[in-house]
Amino acid sequence: MNIANFFTASRIAAAPLFLFLYYLPRFAGISEQLMLLIIIPLFIYMEFTDFLDGFFARKLKQVSDFGKLFDPFADVVANLTVLLAFMLTGFVPIPIFIIILYRELSILFLRMLARGNGITIAAKKGGKLKTVCYIFAEGFTLLIELLAAFSLVTPARIGMLTVVNKILYGLAAVLSIVSFFDYLLSYRKKI
Repeated sequence: MNIANFFTASRIAAAPLFLFLYYLPRFAGISEQLMLLIIIPLFIYMEFTDFLDGFFARKLKQVSDFGKLFDPFADVVANLTVLLAFMLTGFVPIPIFIIILYRELSILFLRMLARGNGITIAAKKGGKLKTVCYIFAEGFTLLIELLAAFSLVTPARIGMLTVVNKILYGLAAVLSIVSFFDYLLSYRKKI
């Protein structure tokens, strides 16, 4: 395993850890404040590894078809896990989660079809923009939770921020659909 694939694998491993730690205060009576101080750096690490794997793959000339498939798979696992956690706590509306879930599964299916024809579908700009939107919305959710857990803003402000957060998730869902059709149109003839 090269260093790029190590960072990708660590993102996959960090996803269930994030979910476990996120719900630990609800089931074990551990301080939510403490857990947020642990999961926020974990979330940042997960997202930073997405940059690191690509950086090292290019720098060390370790770009491979496997890495082109492994990296987007790790992104899907990490983002869907975080989105699932936030959907279960009400931050992500269920219909938005379903749209994103179906989009991500459809892209994975499209990648499998392409791979069966000897084609590797690498990430495109639209897909990367969608991922940035996911990350921004998820980070905003963690900020809201941090502000609420430490009582740094009033409940009314938390309510306003939560509405903004739902709009960000709606934008992420729209970008996910647009990027899916971009992939579909770009690769339909080859597949």
